[in-house]
This record gives sequence, structure tokens and C-alpha cells, in this order.
Amino acid sequence: MASFNKVILMGNLTRDPELRQTQSGTSVCRFSIAVNRSYNAQDGSARDETCFVEIDCFGKSAENIAKFFSKGKPILVEGRLRQDSWEDKQTGQKRTKLMVVLERFEFVGSARDSGGSYDAEYSAPQPRGGSARQAPQRQQDELEDDDVPF
Repeated sequence: MASFNKVILMGNLTRDPELRQTQSGTSVCRFSIAVNRSYNAQDGSARDETCFVEIDCFGKSAENIAKFFSKGKPILVEGRLRQDSWEDKQTGQKRTKLMVVLERFEFVGSARDSGGSYDAEYSAPQPRGGSARQAPQRQQDELEDDDVPF
């Protein structure tokens, strides 16, 4: 039986990314985003629903997310679902949690929305005939080549 595991989400970071290193030197970053959904209830009133999603990323992507993102910043993530399971030390019960393993991400919004923090980082020489808006895309393309080690 064939299967497909792909997630695409856009939301705002709920806290600053946490960057760590494995013993082998691989960068690991964990962060969470809030994804909002607006809908009309049966009584006609407007409602909002928020889903909080934990995301893990590795390697160069982890380093870049820790460098360029902070609480409240918007991000678009693409990845796959992973189910973690463990035994609760206090109760002895088995626990599970669905997470997203990031495979690709994109900046959302303008440099003005993010205080221009990543604009200066993309001050590399522009290709001939290129505009200032192409530099972030060229940098992002390099991130897509980074393989997730798991």
C-alpha cells in the first residue's frame, strides 16, 4: 500500500527557536508555530481556532532558523509528520506526540515586517540584471539542498 507524508504550514513562531548540537556536531533546532483558522459557526458567529505545532529541523536549516527567526515572526514550513513516543517517568504511561520534521522553509512577509534583521545578511553582490528581491531567494535555494539526517 502506497503512503504519502507531506505537511505545509504557515504560521507565527510562538517562542524563540532553541538551537542545540548533537554529539556528532549536527545542529538541531526546535521551535513551534501557531496556525490560525477562521470559520463561521453554525449560529453565524465568526470563530477562530489555533493549532500549535512543534517543529524539528537539522543542519544548515536549523542554524538559519535560529539566526533569522524569533518569537512572533511568520514562517512557511514544509516537512513530514513524525510520531514520538516515550514512557512518562511519573505515571509510567505511554505518551505520544506528533511533530513536523522540517524539510524546507521560506521567509514570509517583508523585511520591514521583521525589522529588516535578515536584509543585511543578504548583502551579497547581485547578479547582473538582478534586483534586491532575488538575493533572499538565491540564499533560500541553497537551503533546499540540505538533507534531513533522519
